[in-house]
Amino acid sequence: MITTDDLPTPLTAAPQDSPAHHVRAALDLRLRALLTHDPGTREGVDIEHLHQMRVAVRRMRAALKAARPLLDAIWADDLRAELGWLGRALGPVRDLDVLLLRLNSEIADLPERERAAGTALVASLQDEHAAARAEMLAVLESSRYQHLLERLADAIRLPLPTPSATRAQPELIDLVRIEVKKLTRAVRRAGDDPPDQTLHDLRIHGKRVRYVGELVEPMLGAPVKRLLKATAGLQEVLGDHQDACVAEQRIRVLLDGLGEYPDAHVVFVAGRLVERERARATEKRAEWWTAWEHVSARAGEI
Repeated sequence: MITTDDLPTPLTAAPQDSPAHHVRAALDLRLRALLTHDPGTREGVDIEHLHQMRVAVRRMRAALKAARPLLDAIWADDLRAELGWLGRALGPVRDLDVLLLRLNSEIADLPERERAAGTALVASLQDEHAAARAEMLAVLESSRYQHLLERLADAIRLPLPTPSATRAQPELIDLVRIEVKKLTRAVRRAGDDPPDQTLHDLRIHGKRVRYVGELVEPMLGAPVKRLLKATAGLQEVLGDHQDACVAEQRIRVLLDGLGEYPDAHVVFVAGRLVERERARATEKRAEWWTAWEHVSARAGEI
């Protein structure tokens, strides 16, 4: 298996370098992160390794999508699709890591008798996590994964493939502005009281702004840093909202899975947990517009 020792000297990108080279340097940075956290992800002791590995995959996919006008489209789309396959293999375990950590923390604060009921409620999630982890490990042992790592390593050893036809190449800052415009249009379409799914979609738009912004931060400095900080704030609010919505829905599904006559204590605990998650979602819903206004103000500076 490829490790960071098999890679060339880490790439750097100066302001005068081409936009395509900045993308290449970003891929180099993220591939090193992926390889660094791969062993810990397989071991499964510290869930942060899987989180960072998944983030590395997402950032590479975002960079390839945003930089598509700079690159050979077929090459970029194919590599991005393979990264999507890897991301889908990592996602279920990571999502369950977050959910179990959240629910177990809530249950730990309950009185003793209710803690036992809470443990019974989430027991099936442990089984689901074990099954998802087995599937993830099979992917990480596969030849397809090894081939993907080799392709990524090759991508940073040589200049990235660019379009064969001669055409004007956009600047990296233009790619950021495009993502900001997409986010702005999505916010306008969302309306005053958007559905939960719409807020989740806005979070994804914000994530794209951040990941593309990271490409130009070394060149533009403070204005982009302020935009990234504001966008991170929006993501945090919308992410907390989404986590609460997901947790509430999963609790309801868990309760349904206990049969027609579940234990009364389990039902009581499930109700308490649902109310807590609903209150959190309501709180974060009230905060998201202010967080967006900070993003909008910072976007006007670039």
